[in-house]
Amino acid sequence: MNIPFPDLTPVIPEIIITTVASLLLLVELFAKRKAILGYISIVTAAATLYALFGMNTLGVTFSGMFINDNYSLYFKAVFLINVILTVLISLKYIQKEDAEYGEYYSLILFATAGMMLMASAKDMIILYLGLELMALSTYILAGIKKHDIKSNEAAIKYFLLGAFSSCLLLFGISLLYGITASTDIYDIGKFILTAKVTPVLLVSMILITVGFAFKIAAAPFHMWAPDVYEGAPTSVTAFMSVGPKAAGFAVMGRVFYYAFDGMVTDWTPILVGLCILTMAVGNIVALAQTNIKRMLAYSSIAHAGYAMLGVISGTIEGQNAMITYLIIYAFMNIGAFGIVILLNKGEEIKDYCGLSKSHPLVALVMLIFMFSLTGIPPTAGFIGKFNIFAAAINAGFTWLVVVAVIFSAISAFYYLRVVMNMYMRTSEEDAAITASPSLNLALLISVIAMLAIGILPSFVII
Repeated sequence: MNIPFPDLTPVIPEIIITTVASLLLLVELFAKRKAILGYISIVTAAATLYALFGMNTLGVTFSGMFINDNYSLYFKAVFLINVILTVLISLKYIQKEDAEYGEYYSLILFATAGMMLMASAKDMIILYLGLELMALSTYILAGIKKHDIKSNEAAIKYFLLGAFSSCLLLFGISLLYGITASTDIYDIGKFILTAKVTPVLLVSMILITVGFAFKIAAAPFHMWAPDVYEGAPTSVTAFMSVGPKAAGFAVMGRVFYYAFDGMVTDWTPILVGLCILTMAVGNIVALAQTNIKRMLAYSSIAHAGYAMLGVISGTIEGQNAMITYLIIYAFMNIGAFGIVILLNKGEEIKDYCGLSKSHPLVALVMLIFMFSLTGIPPTAGFIGKFNIFAAAINAGFTWLVVVAVIFSAISAFYYLRVVMNMYMRTSEEDAAITASPSLNLALLISVIAMLAIGILPSFVII
């Protein structure tokens, strides 16, 4: 019997990532300097980016379960940018934190492979496999500082709540399979378009929404984010704040736009409610934070609310605006966490007092990231928000954009509080920094991206 061999061209990027991730576990046994594993990871991410855009890898494989299209292509670019910047800020940091384990870089690549599977999932089974590969890797990364009680606590909280959300998602998928007799996202969509919306189908959609909401840290399913962001190593926090969130939006867009296309009137009010609650919780609770990692955690929650506007729009324009927003978010958020790593004692907002006098260049870079997160022109953050707000207005959600703009104005208070501390307050002792060539390079790339996109947005607008 002839068994047809699948066309592996569409899955070449995933093959590159998973192969190198596995090999790193072997290389780690012989590598005297663990940093070499980081450099291999950067080269791997760059090679995968080339495979995505330099080779014709578009197509469907594995009996229609895996699809590599333009939608997944741009999300994968976000994931790989996240890998490159995360590894650059990690090289010196994990050595300083006594967490320089070879599996650190391997887990980053495995988590990224899971994200890439999620973005290309045309079948619910592939979606769930990718999600679990990503989740299990990030659980371990959160607790990579084995002798740090905060890191251990972060990993346990993340694992327990993540396992619970995965159960809800899997239950929702099983109900959906029971109704439609298919796990193919596009076939499910065709069935729902001609079927009557039953209570069981509605429950299935709600459970799947809850599972996705946890991954993007949308309120009220955000409770893990502040503690995990604070307790995990800062480089891991930066990685988690971008990659898993973008992967969550990748599957949300595909599932809601295709599988639940016939239930737009049912899921739109739910997502609108989640969006408003997420922006409210993220921005209002961030006002009270004194720890900058917790502040950026609530900031990340608020940005999930803004990005949800792209899904709620229900249009290709909204979908493209969401992708553009996440590309910009990757640069500005990892850049901000890079500054936290740069300062030896930079986890409290008061630690930034007088930074403009002791380290004016560092203060200027942090100012650019804070302006971008706020959405002040001419930074890229303004372009991201303008683009996604315009898409929502064109889709008829003007009132929701007004709400988002109000919350965005509130966010200026806690972002600019960091700027005020740097430029308008003094400190008894100068802030100490631990610079490294790789960290400096990551910050340089992020700053250039913030200003270049802000001035010439056509670079990233899809």
